[in-house]
Amino acid sequence: MSRDPYELLGVKKDATQKDIQTAFRKLAKKLHPDLNPGDKTAEEKFKEVSTAYEILGDEDKRARFDRGEIDMTGAEQAPRNYYREYASASGAENPYHNGSGFADFGDSDDIFSSFFSGRSRGQQFRSQGHDRHYSMEVDFLDALNGTKTQIRLPEGPALDLQIPAGTRDGQTLRLKGKGDPGMNGGPPGDALVEIKVRPHRFYVRDGDDIRFDLPISLSEAVLGGKIRVPTPSGAVNVTLPANSSSGKVLRLRGKGVPKRGGGAGDAYVTVRIVLPEAPDPKLAELISSWAETNPQDPRKAMGE
Repeated sequence: MSRDPYELLGVKKDATQKDIQTAFRKLAKKLHPDLNPGDKTAEEKFKEVSTAYEILGDEDKRARFDRGEIDMTGAEQAPRNYYREYASASGAENPYHNGSGFADFGDSDDIFSSFFSGRSRGQQFRSQGHDRHYSMEVDFLDALNGTKTQIRLPEGPALDLQIPAGTRDGQTLRLKGKGDPGMNGGPPGDALVEIKVRPHRFYVRDGDDIRFDLPISLSEAVLGGKIRVPTPSGAVNVTLPANSSSGKVLRLRGKGVPKRGGGAGDAYVTVRIVLPEAPDPKLAELISSWAETNPQDPRKAMGE
């Protein structure tokens, strides 16, 4: 940030108070956070020009800054003897004394009257502190079902963080008031925590739905029947139709991602036939006998 308030407001050092007020009004109208919601660059620039106007908008402070008695922030500087003749002047005798500050805007009938009216002499612009940004990894099921954990901020103690059910990868959670302190007594900023969801070994999220493969045995595929299916919210019993080929998809309603307004998405389960790990002579003999009387060409539709 420039340390010269004249430069920040874009005015010359011999500018009149009216010129300074006009310059600030123009910049404030362009940069005010209420007119630029979510624009952090505009918010930062607005804080800078507001700080500059705190000095130059008050003729007494402006004179003290010009004499080198205070800096851009209003902090006292080492005295300079060659300005001593002005230091004793006060009140009406001081040619720089006015004390209007932001009160100059109190008579305006536009949007700035609500921004700046009612600020008495000596009051400073209050601004919310900057937000702080963090990231943390969470397990897939914790993000899906929700959990309570802790995050340790570099500058402070561990804070409780509630991970809502259905939290998405890349979603940002807000901790109110855990950011940087405000300026001149303004409210603190927030801590924004970006959630990184670790992939699961077999569940895949698809919007509010969950998709995964389910291994089944050859006998289950042929005969069908009740099978146990693990879902993110717990295992359920499902009826597998007889003669189910690999690739068949079962839909389990309400077993997907919890929704914010209630309910949940669905789980889509793709069955995959898994043969025994070791060759089984009896199974081979049975299939061989069956194949002789039941010729089948599952690739016929492919034109081969």
